[in-house]
This record gives sequence, structure tokens and C-alpha cells, in this order.
Amino acid sequence: MDTGKWLTRGTVWLALALYVASESAAARRSGESFRAARWLNTAGGAAFLAHVTCAFLFYHHWSHAAAYADTARQTAEFSGWNWGGGLYVNYAFVLVWLGEVIWSWTNPNRYHQRPKWMTWVVRGFFLFMMFNGAVVFVRNPARWFGLILCVTLAGCWWPRRKLRVDPLP
Repeated sequence: MDTGKWLTRGTVWLALALYVASESAAARRSGESFRAARWLNTAGGAAFLAHVTCAFLFYHHWSHAAAYADTARQTAEFSGWNWGGGLYVNYAFVLVWLGEVIWSWTNPNRYHQRPKWMTWVVRGFFLFMMFNGAVVFVRNPARWFGLILCVTLAGCWWPRRKLRVDPLP
């Protein structure tokens, strides 16, 4: 594998792993874990921006048209539908992730007090993107790593219930 492919693939796997780590830290629900989650999410967002940069540099030569055509080709190989619109979904993903990072740093209290529906919309979008990018469109054994990341992510979001412990008689 050449350096460009290695950098492009490595940065996306790093980004996804950091996002899962950030959600795992946030699930602990303490001030310290929220700070760790924010740093991990920020690093993940930066790694994802590096992935997009590498993809445009090494694969598409800074051409939106080439990126659109490649997305359409990959979609057609998978589904038979020659459509490159998934590229715009990827652009939206970059913007949402960037928005999450900026909001978490500029107004952390408001960020953590946002409506639950908003949190779940963002989570659903991230899981959708991760599942498609790391499981559906991956054709090698790395797909298993993507599946592990997705299952781990869903586990981070599973509702936590406090177990009631009865005192011994």
C-alpha cells in the first residue's frame, strides 16, 4: 500500500476509533470524563478532516467532480445505483462533526443540556455514517474492525440502570 492510501485509510480509522472512545468516556457521566470526551472527539474530528484532506489530495487531486464520480462508482458497485450524492452526505458529516466540536468548546454547559432528540439525531447520523463507511463499503477484513466499532458505539449509548442492592439480612 502506498503512502497516500495508508494515510487516507489510517486517518479515517483513527477518527472513528477516537469518536467511539469519546462516546465511551462521555458515558461515564462525570466532569472529568466529559472533558476527556471533548478532547477525544476533537482529536477524532481533526483526524477526520485529515482523512478528507488525504482523500482529496491522493485520490481525487482536489477535484470535486472526481470525488463525485468516484462516489458514484462505489455506490454503483455496491447497489447498482450510479449516484454520487453520498459525497454531499460526507460533506454534511464533516460540518456536523465540526459543529459538535466547536459547540462543545465554546459553550460546554449548553452543549450538554441540549434536547435529547438533538443528541440522538447526531448519534444516529454518526452511526449511519460509520456503519456505511466502515462496514458496508469495506471489502476486506477491516470490515470486522468497523463492526466492532459500531457495536461498541451502540453499547456506549445503551441506557445505564443503577442496580439496587439489598442489604444482607
